Amino acid sequence: MSCRVFLCLVLASHLGAALGRATLGVVHTEGGFVEGTRENDGLFRSVDIFRGIPFAAPPKRFEKAEPHPGWNDVLKTKKFKDRCLQTTLRQTDVRGSEDCLYLNIWIPQGSSVSTNLPVMVWIFGGGFLAGASQGANFLSNYLYDGFEIATRGQVIVVTLSYRVGPLGFLSTGDSNSPGNYGLWDQHMAIGWVKRNIAAFGGDPENITLFGESAGGASVSLQTLTPYNKGLINRAISQSGVALCPWSIQRSPLQWAEEVALKVGCPVDNNATMMACLRTTDPKAITLAIPLPFINLEQPLAYYLIWSPVIDGDFIPDDPKNLYHNAATIDYIAGVNDMDGHIFVGFDVHTINQPNLIGKTYPYVKDLGEQGANLTYAQYTKSWPSNPNQDTIKQTVVNLETDILFLIPTQLALELHYKHAQGARTYSYVFTHPSRAPIFPSWTGADHADDLQYVFGKPYATPLAYWPRDRDVTDYFIAYWTNFAYTGDPSNGNSKVPTPWTRYSSMSTHYLDINSKVNLDSMKQMLRADFVHFWNQTYVEL
Repeated sequence: MSCRVFLCLVLASHLGAALGRATLGVVHTEGGFVEGTRENDGLFRSVDIFRGIPFAAPPKRFEKAEPHPGWNDVLKTKKFKDRCLQTTLRQTDVRGSEDCLYLNIWIPQGSSVSTNLPVMVWIFGGGFLAGASQGANFLSNYLYDGFEIATRGQVIVVTLSYRVGPLGFLSTGDSNSPGNYGLWDQHMAIGWVKRNIAAFGGDPENITLFGESAGGASVSLQTLTPYNKGLINRAISQSGVALCPWSIQRSPLQWAEEVALKVGCPVDNNATMMACLRTTDPKAITLAIPLPFINLEQPLAYYLIWSPVIDGDFIPDDPKNLYHNAATIDYIAGVNDMDGHIFVGFDVHTINQPNLIGKTYPYVKDLGEQGANLTYAQYTKSWPSNPNQDTIKQTVVNLETDILFLIPTQLALELHYKHAQGARTYSYVFTHPSRAPIFPSWTGADHADDLQYVFGKPYATPLAYWPRDRDVTDYFIAYWTNFAYTGDPSNGNSKVPTPWTRYSSMSTHYLDINSKVNLDSMKQMLRADFVHFWNQTYVEL
């Protein structure tokens, strides 16, 4: 078997070289041989793609995943696998499978087989409720297709899957169901990459994690856990860090019991409850507590209940106390300037009424009268005497962006910088206006707007974009892949429009990323008045 496979590998490599493009052919991994596909990139380059490599055995419910037992024949890894079991958008049914722990790999090739390339591992977002390693798709166009990043940045791209919703994060807060199964899945995939990526031409000593929203928070948590020491070299958190108010579930037993009651399991004893849940229809568990979108009594983010927990193990303490574990990991973190826009439509049904950020605003009312008044004064101090509706709406979007994303990200950057031992810290804000035609002209970069540019969609589907959108993709891929190569987004294989100055407590430098990045895009003191308000005045309340 091995001799035959080796011969195939040699023949495939020689044939590819004869055509000006090398290819890996069949690759040997710890589980067995895998065979992928190849997509051409012009006349002389190509990308080898492996879709659906198992990095763990099919997981047992509410247990940490275990290593895959392996396979005998050559495994054809040419199609994406099912996403992990989750609700459909309407939350009336489920999609996906419990057998879902697979990853995908893109490797750029030239006239010779690539070796020792930096590795970028993507962790998807979706509120810890939904998502897939390949992302949403229209026909065969998948959002998280690593082709453009791989070929333009000359890096290996890996996308991984992990359990979401109650199957990924339900916890009793004790040993009966510690939780964090989705985080353990991510950790197992990272370990698999560390052990196997050299066979695909990657450098196991140069692994960068990157992710967005819940994926960005996951990246952050993966740098903070003691279990990943020595596995990760760099990390990028886009619109999500471990300190975001939605990143940690602090009352897990309450929600575990609510699921149990919905599906008919006893709640008087945690061991008995979990024994029942482990044998209950996983569809019923997944659909037990739908995410509400109307008549919300609290902000939508408060209903993102299936989040990681402080389990004393994978997350041994409050995340803010774990930054010593990331002391040697280079880090980029940032937000979209209107990350909160998509949430405002759910949270503030009085969006067209005046004084909507007064005492009744859901994020403010719990602060009491003094806190509400101070918050209102802080966010309206620049208003004219008779503000128009656009001014009011933008203010509410800024407030929600600050609370959910920007303030915790700034704190994460500060903690990373203060604990760093040789590691570099970089801050950014993405401000390229939303392309959504239904949004008003003042709308900036909404939540998840950055994904299409990071994954090169303006090149993959050029007719849907303007030339300026391709500039944004150029900047993202250049900075991100340079960072993967060197730990410095300004230095690497790709040319950048301006150097990116490192963040420090004294300088607080950040890069403003849009379609016109230049020397003036390097700025300081990102929303400093508001950062000070939330980190000082609010804390004192």
